[in-house]
Amino acid sequence: MAAAQVLCSGRLAGAPHSRPVAVVGRDPRASGEFLEAAVVAGLASEGVDVLRLGVLPTPGVAYLTSALAADFGVMISASHNPAEDNGIKFFGPGGVKLPDAVEDEIEARLRADAEPRLAGVLDIPQVKEFGRVTDATAEHERYLDHLLGTLGTGSGAGGSARPLAGLKLVVDCAHGAAYRIAPRVLRRAGADVITIGVEPDGRNINKGCGSTALTALSRAVVEHGADAGIAYDGDADRCLAVDGAGEPLDGDQIMTILATEMKDAGKLAGDGVVVTVMSNQGFHHTMTEAGIAVIETPVGDKHVSAAMRAGGYQLGGEQSGHIIMLEHATTGDGVLTSLHLLAAVNRRGLTMAAAAQMMPKYPQVLLNVPGDGSLLGPGLAAAVSRAESKLGGDGRVLVRPSGTEPKIRLMVQARDADLAEEIIGQLADAVRLALAER
Repeated sequence: MAAAQVLCSGRLAGAPHSRPVAVVGRDPRASGEFLEAAVVAGLASEGVDVLRLGVLPTPGVAYLTSALAADFGVMISASHNPAEDNGIKFFGPGGVKLPDAVEDEIEARLRADAEPRLAGVLDIPQVKEFGRVTDATAEHERYLDHLLGTLGTGSGAGGSARPLAGLKLVVDCAHGAAYRIAPRVLRRAGADVITIGVEPDGRNINKGCGSTALTALSRAVVEHGADAGIAYDGDADRCLAVDGAGEPLDGDQIMTILATEMKDAGKLAGDGVVVTVMSNQGFHHTMTEAGIAVIETPVGDKHVSAAMRAGGYQLGGEQSGHIIMLEHATTGDGVLTSLHLLAAVNRRGLTMAAAAQMMPKYPQVLLNVPGDGSLLGPGLAAAVSRAESKLGGDGRVLVRPSGTEPKIRLMVQARDADLAEEIIGQLADAVRLALAER
């Protein structure tokens, strides 16, 4: 209700619909069923017409927010988190994520409305007209057609009608939001598809499967003699891959393939790609050799997206596989990423393993130290400086508070794996000492 009040407050006369319109989608976790009912009821009670999309990837909701000229979109999902978690994400007009200031306004409105109601004072404004609720699951086909259209399939503009023809794939949908649409898209693009993680029961989303647990996919690729494997997370805004031997490719390696393909086709705007400070040093070296600029942001897809829009770049993303192709999507889209990755590899006549070797990967070690990141003082800078000196400029060190947990995240990259392990151990000790002193 608070979101509807904020997001519809500036609605102009002459908008495409007589009443505000919102699209609502969800992933298959059990709590999504009743949260969807609550969200739909709250929006309709504020006079918003609701197009209920059912189970659909987050980027599908973002795309349909724009394609259906909706005033905003809502996705009910906890992405790669376990089944007991859930959340509500809003998209503004055009399917873009809301600015922080608008999110703050919604939260302020929520608190202002909740306090008197909790105190038993129910002065609820009367709505002149309730919104109507419509089943819009047929719109999934519009999203599917959009995904295939980004490859030029059937366009007559040089695109192949079956750009994945000849590829045998295993696809792990994490028992999540892409369990129906991803296999259909890949088959329509010409691939021979074997599926795992396509039996959601409301409790098994991301459980030992998907992009956060690649072991099942790697095993299946080897067992079936497949050319490659693709894994999505619960809401399919991420995509990772494995080669024919079951070896994983992370987001940096996928972006290397995509950036090179786009540059060769003259489609890499600004000859640049946007990544976070977590990106591998091997990625930076490969991009430099290819004449592609690398723009770094803090960790988080919203920072990547903002830098892309500010600089006019078309490609950006994270190691996690959250990759944004701004020409085709307003947010990370795992199914879109997988289509373009596989089409690029197939077009070049490469195996996925050979394509992965386009980016020599520096050994990277990650470690989480329990503690409140806000307690870290400036004294830690000396430890970081010592670590960077040991690397001699050929590697990187990162110490940052987690944005979601009471932990400090450490990362060390070096050409030598043993050196990386040694340095991260010393850093962890320095962090623990800094926390103890506070």
